[in-house]
Amino acid sequence: MNKTTTLEEIKQTIFKLPKDELIKLDNEIHGYLESLMMMKVSETAFSEWLDPEEDIYHS
Repeated sequence: MNKTTTLEEIKQTIFKLPKDELIKLDNEIHGYLESLMMMKVSETAFSEWLDPEEDIYHS
């Protein structure tokens, strides 16, 4: 059986990290979140291109 790690367990582990590793983890998390937000923004920006009435190449 697989055990799921809880948020509280993750927080307890993170707070035990040395300062330099905590800073590195923080940078990686921020980079991940930034990429996630940019992908979400791009989905809405490109959604107008999915208009079937404008699809002249697949008619």
